Amino acid sequence: MGLSHEDVREILRIIDETPLEELRIETDGFSLHVRKVGAAEPEPESELEVESESESEAEVESAPSAEAAAPSERAARADRPPPAPPARPAEDPEADDGLVTIPSPMLGTFYRAESPGSLPFVEVGARVGPETTVGIIEVMKMMNSVAAGVSGTVVEVCCQNAALVEYGEALFRVRAGEVQ
Repeated sequence: MGLSHEDVREILRIIDETPLEELRIETDGFSLHVRKVGAAEPEPESELEVESESESEAEVESAPSAEAAAPSERAARADRPPPAPPARPAEDPEADDGLVTIPSPMLGTFYRAESPGSLPFVEVGARVGPETTVGIIEVMKMMNSVAAGVSGTVVEVCCQNAALVEYGEALFRVRAGEVQ
């Protein structure tokens, strides 16, 4: 089973929204190699590899895509730096309350439980340690565990189950240092 046109478009959209500069996918006789404009040109590993991939790369690169159809929009997005994790402003009334935000480490679909119908990894009131899994983020059918990264007690769930989350978006708020 190869990649469909929609799969390739989704891959291009995700790459465009992340700091990733280059991606190579090979599956069932299909090869996709994507490199953002301005990314450093890697040294070829061998002449044979370059020749064998050049045909499939040329086919993918010659196919029209949404990014190719709007070069001015793509150029405008390229000028903007990648989004940074949200910082809590100094005037935030909760800034001194000892709460720590667990941010999303990547863009993707956030799941609070291991599978539909399963209990969530954590709920409000749950005690967590730095290695405690608090959720899963799905990116291109790959499931990535999200660790709390802090010790404390969960006081707020900031994100709905199965919601699309951005890099740095708040997933949970934890009162730090309350684990016994």
